Amino acid sequence: MLRRLLPTLSALVLGLAGLGWGLWQLQRIFATEREDARASLRSRREALEQYALASLSQVVREKLEAARPALELAAADPLAPAQGLYLRERGEQLLPRLALHDSGQDTPARDRYTRLRAGTEVADEEDGPWVERLALMSAVERALDRRDGRAATEALVAFLHHRSRYVLASTRDVPGHLVVLETLAERGNVVPQLMQSLVREGLDESKGGRMDGLQRLLLLKRSRFTRADFDFLRERVVALSTRTGTPVMDFEARTAELAAAPLPLPASLAGPVLVRSGWYLEPRDEGYARGVAVDPGALLESLAREMRERGLLGPEGHVRLRGEDEVLPLATLRLDVETPEWAREESALEQRYQLKTGMVVLCAGLALTIAALAFLGQQRKSRFLELKSDFVATVSHELRTPLASIRLLAETLEWRLAQGVESRDYPARIIHEADGLGFLVENLLSFNRIDKGRWVPHLSLVRLEELVATLRRDLEGWARVPVELTSDVGERELLADPQLLRLLLANLARNACAYNTRNPVRLRLEALADGRVRFSDNGVGIPEAEWERIFGEFYRLRGQGREVPGSGLGLALCQRIVRLHGGTLRVAASNPEGTTFELTFPERR
Repeated sequence: MLRRLLPTLSALVLGLAGLGWGLWQLQRIFATEREDARASLRSRREALEQYALASLSQVVREKLEAARPALELAAADPLAPAQGLYLRERGEQLLPRLALHDSGQDTPARDRYTRLRAGTEVADEEDGPWVERLALMSAVERALDRRDGRAATEALVAFLHHRSRYVLASTRDVPGHLVVLETLAERGNVVPQLMQSLVREGLDESKGGRMDGLQRLLLLKRSRFTRADFDFLRERVVALSTRTGTPVMDFEARTAELAAAPLPLPASLAGPVLVRSGWYLEPRDEGYARGVAVDPGALLESLAREMRERGLLGPEGHVRLRGEDEVLPLATLRLDVETPEWAREESALEQRYQLKTGMVVLCAGLALTIAALAFLGQQRKSRFLELKSDFVATVSHELRTPLASIRLLAETLEWRLAQGVESRDYPARIIHEADGLGFLVENLLSFNRIDKGRWVPHLSLVRLEELVATLRRDLEGWARVPVELTSDVGERELLADPQLLRLLLANLARNACAYNTRNPVRLRLEALADGRVRFSDNGVGIPEAEWERIFGEFYRLRGQGREVPGSGLGLALCQRIVRLHGGTLRVAASNPEGTTFELTFPERR
């Protein structure tokens, strides 16, 4: 690591030396300026104007940079607010959003919705996908009429698969989807989260795509509908959202914000511009620009107030934009700084000199701080690279081992089948290896989603006894040695994400089996007061010095002279799952006879 840090350390030393020399020279300049203050007063106005211009430029750029996440979100999500944001791509204004409705007077979407609700919609035989779509809709309705929940679910899944596979005209697709969801809401017993996803968030597809919910779909396809059709469908979607308990305020707000005409802003930009009407715009490529709403008058007043606070302007000083042009390029922007108090008394010269000296010292201290932070950052980066290398090597090994086992078992199975030899246990062993590989991949994906903040837990009441039963079945499927799982949880329930809790207990159980030399492996789950749950095993134990380090990413304990498989993410993932629920995970006790983990969850109110 030292060899990696040596260039950075050398660069920092040289930079600090150069900066120290520069600050020393700057201090000498300040001393000279103190003697020549009267001559410098004549050029102060220009200096103040440059300072004001730099500050104004920095403020508007910071405003745009601060709005960048909101810009990206609004561009990708039609339900995200876009007030005060501007985005233009390929010459077309995307934000603020435009209505862009079809200019026709017909209402094909409303008419088709009416026919679908009445059951009178008829498709041409040549229109195959629409014929299939109508048949699937009828299958959903028939299953609901029979009160056959399983058949209704299968019909709904088939309908959704058809929607993801075939792209139909929006005047067919949206009314059809709306009718199916209304029928489910009226007669079906659908999981609320699923219904809300279909109405609002949408569903992730198996191939990595995404099926938009009704709210997003209607906003995205608004240009395909006439104004009358759009208003009709909007009212139906709002009614459906209210009925299913789906948030609808932001959907209504986005539909109310749709503008009839683009903003009167310049079509082409040579560089960043400030528009007097209240916008700051930056071009990227030809036909691409982004911007944020600003109030030039308020910005200048704030700038003047800041300059007064710094003692650069008198009480009556103010800052104005020079010229009368509506569009002001930032590269040629000029400001007028006006004040009746340009003259300064000689007694203030020494005070200003001391202030500048303090600023030099502050800059030196800040430079040293930045250098220290840069060195620490480089050190952390080097450490991260080492961890990344170790992780790649570990995961490559862990992936290669089950893959090799699967291939060997499959080849042996093929040979035995060809020779007529009995091979009853080989499929089970192949499944076992594939399950282990799948669990490793699930750990990696889950850790990444939680670490990046992309996993929103779906909280519900979860009985610990049901989790214990699920874990017992899982252990029967993948444990290589006999495992005795006991529990004392009573009727305890937790408000948590059941999928995450199952993954947490599975990782704790697999660790207990991996770091264990006894037969059988004994596991115990016990519910205590105040939302505490303890998980105990009879493994080899964890040294007390490692109790905190075992929850780090990619950190692995040695298995008492033997290699223990794993990626080093199991306990790190467990800790993140508990933290995601607002709880804690720690080692309560550990010795050569076993280890006890204590999970604490917030009390359910």
